[in-house]
Amino acid sequence: MTKVSGTESLRKANTILYDLLLKGGHVIDPANRLDRKMDVAVVDGKIAAVAADLAPAQAGKVVDVHGLFITPGLVDIHVHIGHGGVPDNWYSPSARSQTPPFGVPADWMLTSGVTTVVDTGSAGAETFLREKQMVMDKSQIRVLAFLNIVANGMNGGLEQTVDQMDPQLCAETIEKHRDVIVGVKTAHYWTAKPWDAGHRPWAAVDRALECGRLARVPMMVDFWPRPPQRSYAELILKKMRHGDIHTHVFAQQFPIILPNGRVNPIMWKAQKRGVIFDVGHGAASFWFRNAVPAVEQGFVPDSISTDLHSRSMIGPAQSMTNVMSKFLAMGLPLEDVIRRSTLNPAREINRPDLGTLSVGREADIAVLEKLDGEYSYTDNGNARMEGSVKLIPRMTVRGGKILFDPSGLSTVDWRKARKQYFRPPKLGSSRPSTADDYPRL
Repeated sequence: MTKVSGTESLRKANTILYDLLLKGGHVIDPANRLDRKMDVAVVDGKIAAVAADLAPAQAGKVVDVHGLFITPGLVDIHVHIGHGGVPDNWYSPSARSQTPPFGVPADWMLTSGVTTVVDTGSAGAETFLREKQMVMDKSQIRVLAFLNIVANGMNGGLEQTVDQMDPQLCAETIEKHRDVIVGVKTAHYWTAKPWDAGHRPWAAVDRALECGRLARVPMMVDFWPRPPQRSYAELILKKMRHGDIHTHVFAQQFPIILPNGRVNPIMWKAQKRGVIFDVGHGAASFWFRNAVPAVEQGFVPDSISTDLHSRSMIGPAQSMTNVMSKFLAMGLPLEDVIRRSTLNPAREINRPDLGTLSVGREADIAVLEKLDGEYSYTDNGNARMEGSVKLIPRMTVRGGKILFDPSGLSTVDWRKARKQYFRPPKLGSSRPSTADDYPRL
């Protein structure tokens, strides 16, 4: 006989309508043009209602979020998970590459309101199954991927081997795993050495483009310009297609800002032709001297992402909400920051089911607080920017489960907990003593 939880029993008795009700918050859902005080209700892991003044008596669990913002779960389309593409024997003197693992556990991103992450190129066609089985299939957060055009993936010692860049193999792998692979990635190709017969300027980009064409997916580019043979202008004005994504847009190597302080006109031209610009902050790809003047002049990236890995997490990037806070501090309105962290990235990876609080969608929700005060932020050039605003995560709901709640928004005072909470279990395998039965970690 299947055991029925208290909430399920009440629902069967028609005494409540919702499993969870977030009450009294300010909803920002750009996909549905919502930016006002509303309640959000969840049932069976799906968004059940978004409306004003939903009745608390109709919910099994009510969470008071007055003074806080309710948004769709954040979508970070540039992270690195698991090993980050390094070989299993990276520590061995005989390993082809001895780069230490630098990916982070995917579920750590839940602590900043993120409910969907996209690993960008850690794995290629030959290494994707390892990433899928080790991380993607085991995580509570939703994990998608851009497949590296290099079959061996990142940091395996073969990134510069053009023969590893097989468009057909790449496209076939994407087709087999289209439910979780959203595009193709090229990165780090031939950034310093002289060109030679085996390394032509556009080899990696051209092969990634061919994979994207065959598989009908966007290409994400991590790029180091080397004019005149490989210029930034040629990349974004000729090579990249409508819907292709240039990540690390504010990295030091790009001519975003001209010597006269104005935004380079090629940026506007590229946006007009449909090239997508993504932040991809990382540990070496975000400079205020590019970002601040660009934003002040109206050139704003289409999507905000972290390029989170072990070094960027303890460096200036830190988290999704920290990167978002930098754009708030630059003067971008909160609704615009949320749009570029939910709706826009979901569209960029062709997943319109994400980044929205639409009724019937999976209940991926972020509860955020905006603080006003004196704060400062740093970039990858070791420079600081002062700000008067900061965004912090207060709760993350993924598929209806409360997976992050550091201050106990959804809990009760221990003195007021139900009797079951005060009964120690008899065995280690027994049901733990908890204050409620709501699904969590």
